[in-house]
Amino acid sequence: MIRKPVVPRSTRLSVREVADANDPQLSEAYALLARTFHSSERVSLADWKATLEEKAGGVWTDLAWHLLIAVRGRKVVGLATGTYFGSLNVGMVGYLAIDAGMRSGGLGSRLRQRLRRAFERDAHRLAGVPLAAILGEVSAENPWLRALARRPAVLVLNFPYFQPRLRPSDDPSPFYLYHEAITGPRRPYLAASELRRILYAIWRRGYRIARPLERPAFRLMMRALATRRRIGPVTFPIPAAR
Repeated sequence: MIRKPVVPRSTRLSVREVADANDPQLSEAYALLARTFHSSERVSLADWKATLEEKAGGVWTDLAWHLLIAVRGRKVVGLATGTYFGSLNVGMVGYLAIDAGMRSGGLGSRLRQRLRRAFERDAHRLAGVPLAAILGEVSAENPWLRALARRPAVLVLNFPYFQPRLRPSDDPSPFYLYHEAITGPRRPYLAASELRRILYAIWRRGYRIARPLERPAFRLMMRALATRRRIGPVTFPIPAAR
């Protein structure tokens, strides 16, 4: 049996942004994504490359996409992706993946902080204002969800949210969508009209779905908002004291 070389923790860890579709560590970063997320929840490597080529070509207006990788030695041990939407002045966390041998060491928090700083620069450069908020998707099974909901700036939205189907054979993936206020205190709710614009931007511009309104899952979200003016927080059950 051939054993993979173990990278000692003493080896220096660096975080950098991938800007070139021909970056030699892009495929390794995608392999880490594939080990972490089910195929129904991840975009293709070709999508990553196309996005990087667009970014390098300077064709975007109020949109910015980032791929950050953490490297220890020569091994990619973490990654984070995210998109800034200038028309909404929000950043959307895409994927966060940490190598199994590097979890519980603070690398995830470090990558999230670097992504937030990238969004803040985008807001000043593209919109000329401070970043308003960060959005993200979290599965109901993720133990981090309840800790996230307790943060003073975070609003976990109480409505049925879906990540779009990314391949014809897949189903849309149910998640919770959260809104983290960066400028000012936590929002007690989002107006349904604002959330509709956010959802369309995520699906149409973030996930590149050509016609979101033709997708059943997107129409389901729109129906859920049709009779509501405000979307408040999810209330999670509190475990009984022992």
